[in-house]
Amino acid sequence: MPVVDVTFSALPAHVRTARLVALAVARRAGVNDDLLDEVRLAVGEACSRAVGVNGDHSPGSAVRMTLSDEQARFTVEVVDVGPLEAGAAEPDLDALSPEQLSAPDAGGNDVVPDLPPGFGLAVISGLVEEFSVSSDGDGTHVRMSWPVTGGVGGTET
Repeated sequence: MPVVDVTFSALPAHVRTARLVALAVARRAGVNDDLLDEVRLAVGEACSRAVGVNGDHSPGSAVRMTLSDEQARFTVEVVDVGPLEAGAAEPDLDALSPEQLSAPDAGGNDVVPDLPPGFGLAVISGLVEEFSVSSDGDGTHVRMSWPVTGGVGGTET
């Protein structure tokens, strides 16, 4: 079972690198090409969330990402140092209207509204079939996995 551990500072610029690493490992593990966009988006969302959480709770703490190929699954776990926010597991997405998401501010600039806690997790859950979130003394663990269909390090199913 190949495992790749990545640790990076809680800076938004490192999210792109984390996505690229995840894609390379996913390809090598044998994730179907049709799922690679989902991997990219979900990992990007999980890492962006972790960067924000670490920035709020402990800016000097690193984000941890573990990628593994186990039991015909490619698994990514992203760990931040913060607790799971109240409401994060089931955010109220109805609180956001399309008008809110597309309305410019008073100066005519597009702005992203304050999103409810857990919005990023809701996005991930829509992209990933096997997805879990847990919180412990180490922080919050976002775990995602995709089937492996073969490849350099993968298992043929």
